[in-house]
Amino acid sequence: MTQAYLQQPILLVEDNPVDLDLTLRAFKRKHFLNPIEVARDGEEALAYIERWDAGERTPLVILLDLKLPKVNGLEVLKELKQHPVYKTIPVVILTSSSEGVDMKTAYSLGVNSYIVKPVDFAKFIDVAEQIELYWCALNHPETR
Repeated sequence: MTQAYLQQPILLVEDNPVDLDLTLRAFKRKHFLNPIEVARDGEEALAYIERWDAGERTPLVILLDLKLPKVNGLEVLKELKQHPVYKTIPVVILTSSSEGVDMKTAYSLGVNSYIVKPVDFAKFIDVAEQIELYWCALNHPETR
C-alpha cells in the first residue's frame, strides 16, 4: 500500500454508540493504518462534501449505516452517488439490516458492497480484517 493510501481516511457513518465502539475497537485490534473519521448521523456525513470541497482529503472508503437520524443512510448513499465529483468514492453499507428491500435499494443506488454486521465480536473482527484487506490494501481507488 502506498503512503498516499495510508493518509486517506476511512469515513465511518454510525449513530449507535455500541456499534461505533465495536467498530472502532475491531479496527484498532486489526491495527488499521488509515485514520478513521466518524459522522454520527446522515446530515453530518453529507456535511463532509463541503469539507472535501474545501480541500480535506476524501476518504478511501465510506462505511455507512442505514438507520441514521436526520438523514437515513439510503438518502446519504443517493446523494453521494449522484455527486459529480465524489460519486466514485467506494461506499460499503455496514448495517444490522438484512432486509431484502434495503439491499436491493442500496445496490440500485450504486453501493459498492453491503455487509450485515455480525453480532459476535470475534466475527466482527474478521469483517474488519476483510474490509481492510480489500478496501485498504487490494483495491486500487481512483486518485482524486
